[in-house]
Amino acid sequence: MSTQLQPVDQMVPGANLAAYIQTVSSIPVLSVERERELAEDLYYNDNLEAARQLVMSHLRFVVHIARSYSGYGLAEADLIQEGNVGLMKAVKRFNPEKGVRLVSFAVHWIKAEMHEFILRNWRIVKVATTKAQRKLFFNLRSSKKALAWLSAEEAQAVADDLGVDVREVATMEARMSSRDVAFDAPSDSDDDDVYAPQYYLEDHRADPAQQVESTNWQEDSESRLHYALEQLDERSRDILAQRWLNDEKATLHDLAAQYGVSAERIRQLEQNAMQKVRKLMGELVA
Repeated sequence: MSTQLQPVDQMVPGANLAAYIQTVSSIPVLSVERERELAEDLYYNDNLEAARQLVMSHLRFVVHIARSYSGYGLAEADLIQEGNVGLMKAVKRFNPEKGVRLVSFAVHWIKAEMHEFILRNWRIVKVATTKAQRKLFFNLRSSKKALAWLSAEEAQAVADDLGVDVREVATMEARMSSRDVAFDAPSDSDDDDVYAPQYYLEDHRADPAQQVESTNWQEDSESRLHYALEQLDERSRDILAQRWLNDEKATLHDLAAQYGVSAERIRQLEQNAMQKVRKLMGELVA
């Protein structure tokens, strides 16, 4: 049975999350035979309708995984959106001849996209940059059973379980336990009782030479940025302006509705435009 199309606002998690979850939960789960039939049709005949049905029938699984990452303080709709990207990648690469269900194959791709999104947005300062650090980050969060710091024995057990040095566990735990701090102290605070970076970081702006250098650098950067933006097409320039330059930043879904395309397409256009801008600004420096 073919999965019927649903209203757009019910198939976009960012538009109405409750309606989206209700809609995807109502889509029937495929039987083993039907899943293999669709997978073979896609694999051998490149049938996009088969791909659509495979994706639609597994959207509820993405929601289930997204809920397991609710403790990171990120919007569930954004996690679902990223997971859906991973699901589509999995469907595209799925080989029905391997003898496994799509859900078992797709879980890696779905989690990979969610992990990348979490690491990009969880903190201003990146807590994990290498593949090993990323693995340690997610495994350590799931290994900790309480908010208290790990004891020496617990840290050693985690290190043995993950196959890493115990010092790496201590370093990652410290990064995870830290928090982003505003440079300025709260306006209603007593200066004597607040420890803020503004009170102990040296201000180099009083140096006239550095002031001139900074001003020249800023003017040059702005000039190169304006030039690079002028080389973009009107749509790409508008997307960058609304996403990064305006005071009120537009979301991917806002721009998707404005241009009548998907949020994923807006993200692709944004990434392509950013790459062009960086390249053009780099060429001006050279």
